[in-house]
Amino acid sequence: MTTTYTFDVFSSLDGFGAAGGDWTGYWGKQGPELLEHRLALYSRDQRMVLGANTYRAFAQMLAEGSESSEDSDVRDPWVTRMRNLPTTVVSSTLESPLDWPDATLVSGDAVDVVARLKEESEVPLRSHGSLSMNRALMAAGLVDRVQVTLFPVITGRTGLEPIFQGAADFDLELIDHLTLDGDIQELVYQPTLHG
Repeated sequence: MTTTYTFDVFSSLDGFGAAGGDWTGYWGKQGPELLEHRLALYSRDQRMVLGANTYRAFAQMLAEGSESSEDSDVRDPWVTRMRNLPTTVVSSTLESPLDWPDATLVSGDAVDVVARLKEESEVPLRSHGSLSMNRALMAAGLVDRVQVTLFPVITGRTGLEPIFQGAADFDLELIDHLTLDGDIQELVYQPTLHG
């Protein structure tokens, strides 16, 4: 029996995972419903799967956040919960030990690693970010759910990290949706390769 794998990503309306300029984390749009929902989502038993670039970004952000104010968005309770979940980091460039509680570093191709994890894991798998890794996993048919949290912004001039740039073509079946804080949309899809 295989477990489910969810690719969980934050996005601007125009498909960017981050922005430069004067945008802040969550594009400055997070509210109490989003934060409560994220904490509930990450309070479930699951294993995180991160690629090397996302691991490095999270580790740096959380290290910087430890010196900033207590109400910093990098210290939101759901982020702390995510950091404390069992985590597999897929990388051929990182070395142990990782600055992450309960992290296992696995070298090799992410497709092979995640295929094995899907067979062996007793809990669902989830990845937040890790864009290039998750595009490859989608192309290999290993992503069961694409969960997009869509923030009400367009970052046409300052958008960074186009989420699906270079991805294969997919048909998406909407299996769940929810509105948070009046204007943030969470959309959960089941992807199928097109064609």
